[in-house]
Amino acid sequence: MMRSILPILFCLLFLVSCNEYQKVLKNEDVKAKYDLAEKYYEEGDFRRAKRLFEQIAPKYVGKPQGERVMFFFADTYFKTEDYYLSGYQFERFIKSYSKSDKIQEASYLEAKSYYKLSPKYSLDQTDTDKALSKLQTFINTYPESEYFADANTMAQELTTKKEKKEIEIAKQFDKLGEFNYPILVSAIAALDNFITDNPGSAYREDAFFYRVKASTNLAMNSTPDRMQGRLKEALDMYNALMKSYPETKYQKEASSLYKKITKELEGFQENAK
Repeated sequence: MMRSILPILFCLLFLVSCNEYQKVLKNEDVKAKYDLAEKYYEEGDFRRAKRLFEQIAPKYVGKPQGERVMFFFADTYFKTEDYYLSGYQFERFIKSYSKSDKIQEASYLEAKSYYKLSPKYSLDQTDTDKALSKLQTFINTYPESEYFADANTMAQELTTKKEKKEIEIAKQFDKLGEFNYPILVSAIAALDNFITDNPGSAYREDAFFYRVKASTNLAMNSTPDRMQGRLKEALDMYNALMKSYPETKYQKEASSLYKKITKELEGFQENAK
């Protein structure tokens, strides 16, 4: 008997709740909207809370409750995964209530909103750059924050993503250079920059190897008057790889390139004699 009654009671409660929501939504009573919005927020019904906060937020500008309303309003966007608008609303909150007790949390959630918008590495990284900027500002401003470790982890993840994009672009130059050798000059320059700019990168070993590969291919396909100088440059790059990564995962491929370089250089030495 009880089992058959429970679904009916649930449906009745749901209908009452819907009727209350629709009634307050259409009402002009700002206080009623505020109370119901906060009730929904506390219950975790962020979609309905967001709709109500959206209606009343302008009414509370400059009022004591405005700070609370604006924070909850921004957070409902975050909780419903509307990260573009949560980032925007938290940014507004920070500018409007810079002395708020919630400023640290708002700064963290603003940065996290942009982190959530960061796309995979192969796409445009504008949102990643913005997220990194916001995260770095948070890390520098709140080193003792309870959110510090999480912010640092997110920043490291985004930095690695950007490094992956950079190394993949350089590798693409290297691949295109197999058919258009002048492009290898761009590949080497990109890899040089990557090594200099990212000393702690997880992709640094890859950059060292692909620089050897690109410089060897460029040397081997150069005109005779430029080949010897470029071979010596390729040898220097091989030695740099082995010095930094003596147990490199590219040992076999690097060794093969080394043999090509030294064989050609020996030929120049024989001709010189």
